[in-house]
Amino acid sequence: MNYYIDELSEDKLKELLKKADLEPHAILRKREKLYKELNLKEETDSDKLIKLIVENPNLLERPIVEVGDKAVLARPIDKALEMIKAETRT
Repeated sequence: MNYYIDELSEDKLKELLKKADLEPHAILRKREKLYKELNLKEETDSDKLIKLIVENPNLLERPIVEVGDKAVLARPIDKALEMIKAETRT
């Protein structure tokens, strides 16, 4: 899914976070100028972060790879490859 073309919804983002077993702060691009401008911190409320990510997709670290009922922040890409290999073995 290219969220610049197909808008990422809050529900989809929550689904990806659940599948990846991640909190919203873990998928933020902390070096992004907007991250600093918004004064975001580890303690920032999760619901607020989800709204901000949906409104400002540049805040989202990528890629997030989704396969079936699992997802992974593919940084490095080897994480995605491992997940895909594991899924094809089952």
